[in-house]
Amino acid sequence: MLTRRQILFGSIATVGAGATSIISGADAANAYREGFAAAQKLAGSKLAKSKLTWHGKHQAGIESRAQAHTNFVALNILPNITADDMLRWMVLLTDNISTMCAGIPALADPQPDVFVGAANLSITVGFGPSLFKKLKLESNQPASFDAIPKFSIDELQSEYCDGDVLLHIAADDLQIMNHVTRTLISDSKSFAKMHWLQNGFTNAVGTVPEGVTQRNLMGQVDGTDNPELGTENFAQRVWIDDGPAWIVGGTQLALRRIRMNLNTWDLLGRTEKEAVIGRHLDTGAPLGKTNERDAIDFEAVDDRGLKVIPEFAHIRRAASQNLDEIFFRRPFNYQVLDASAGQLEAGLLWTAYARDLSKQYLPVQRRLAQFDLLNKWTTPIGSATFAIARGIDPGEIIAEELFS
Repeated sequence: MLTRRQILFGSIATVGAGATSIISGADAANAYREGFAAAQKLAGSKLAKSKLTWHGKHQAGIESRAQAHTNFVALNILPNITADDMLRWMVLLTDNISTMCAGIPALADPQPDVFVGAANLSITVGFGPSLFKKLKLESNQPASFDAIPKFSIDELQSEYCDGDVLLHIAADDLQIMNHVTRTLISDSKSFAKMHWLQNGFTNAVGTVPEGVTQRNLMGQVDGTDNPELGTENFAQRVWIDDGPAWIVGGTQLALRRIRMNLNTWDLLGRTEKEAVIGRHLDTGAPLGKTNERDAIDFEAVDDRGLKVIPEFAHIRRAASQNLDEIFFRRPFNYQVLDASAGQLEAGLLWTAYARDLSKQYLPVQRRLAQFDLLNKWTTPIGSATFAIARGIDPGEIIAEELFS
């Protein structure tokens, strides 16, 4: 294969002959294409073979880089399903998860050739408040865990709300993720029916540097103030360390589907957009600062005596007012066709993970609902909460203690 230097200088020394052979542009182009194809094949194979650790104290798919593609699937259990039935379902799901996350097709997969690898697949299982009521398992429900109340800014649609059981499937390959989703839904038909499916996405692997905060479809960085992955701070804010055995090592999830009015947002100038958010759009830095993670100065004023970060700015209302209001945000973009309006609908599948949503997340959401100028361009249309079971070791069953 030709080297970059040989292509640039257009010649190769002929060994022992003291002469040179000129490389044509066509030869250089062909060499490039061959090398590019080989590199792409290697990269594709490497991605397909990439795996996340599926076992351990916590379920995968939370304390890790967000994959490029995600499906949130809510299911409602069939009539007369018992706790014993649920345990049989969890055995089946556990086998599927341990197999597919290891890069192996599920046992009964009718199209195993579609599943070419894990591509950083994660499958996370959780349970909604309605399930505990249906099965009379309230005594095993995490303390203070319940459905999120409806806020004044909400225009909730039932097809995006609630659900008995959550399957959160994510991967860096769209075909693999969708095949896994279909497999899990098919294997669950004897126990539950689909309530809703919500599909989201982030940047593809390699699009942005590692550690760079992703942007939502409004163009703003989203998730800057998160506790850092793998730290004690993250563990203290997210993972539950007390309560029923099945949830110790798990967490609580709030999922909000937030529709964006990009048609009117796009009419704003950069200055107006930055004032609404409270951050510079290019760097993500707080207004008046240079870097994305610079400390926010809410008291700073400009030469006119006005607050640099306006009172109505989103980051002012969203900022935690005490240590109890810190949680982990993990947003995914979505875009679908609104057939009734004949236009695209875009927004966020916005998630909050906390050991106690009632203490960490709800106070912040109440402030945002009361007074946040961003509400003019965003509307929550879906809302659901789930208790995410602890992780398991090989040979264990997901949520076995809950249904035994």
